[in-house]
Amino acid sequence: MKVLWLAAHPEERSLNGSLKNEGIRTLRDHGHEVQLSDLYAMKWNPVVDADDFDHSPTERLHVSDAAHRAYSSGALSPDIRAEQEKVTWADTLVVQFPLWWFGMPAILKGWFDRVLTKGFAYGIDTPIAGQTFRYGDGSLTGKRAMAVVTAGARPSAIGPRGIHGDLNDLLFPLHHGTFWYTGMSAAPPFLVTAANRTTPATFEDTAARLRTRLLELPSTPPLPFRRQNSPDYDPETLTLHPDLAPNTTGPALHCTDAP
Repeated sequence: MKVLWLAAHPEERSLNGSLKNEGIRTLRDHGHEVQLSDLYAMKWNPVVDADDFDHSPTERLHVSDAAHRAYSSGALSPDIRAEQEKVTWADTLVVQFPLWWFGMPAILKGWFDRVLTKGFAYGIDTPIAGQTFRYGDGSLTGKRAMAVVTAGARPSAIGPRGIHGDLNDLLFPLHHGTFWYTGMSAAPPFLVTAANRTTPATFEDTAARLRTRLLELPSTPPLPFRRQNSPDYDPETLTLHPDLAPNTTGPALHCTDAP
């Protein structure tokens, strides 16, 4: 594998820092290539603005259009171009972060906002009039991605009946709205609960589970999301046909194994 490890935690001596180092070492020891984007260490700028696109301040900024023009002309800011080169090189993304307020840290959200520009990661039309490559098709199709997530919650509190909700629902915006939208297959996430109560013994168990998940990643079946440009959706309304998953609502509706 060619892995881009995208890390977002401000403390290198944290559990996240230790798992990052363990994961990268494991991959390299088994012959895989790894590039690291450690966003806090890089002091990554998470804020989209006109400077990203060499955009004239005298003109109104339409972000997606300006990003598309800048990508097509090679005018994107150097930090964005460098990250896009890493994404292009990789066949696998590992996205590691602590779950803060039921989402990713702002610095990581800003990486997606700035790097996955129109023309690079989305906004590509199909040969069929009126269709666009997204949700399973696109320029990033063929790549896989896995989230490595830490949370302070106890294990029972994150699940189908847990008070915090099911992990796949919490991560639906990332799995479906980012990975799958751009064509990347989303592997089941790796979750570490009770992260702030980790002991040396529990860390060793967690590290062993992470090593196993990483080495099995090439053969791990992805989350079974439906492709947009398939018979499952009405092409005009982009809604699931009523005879499919009639007893299901919410994010699970968009998985092929929904009842």
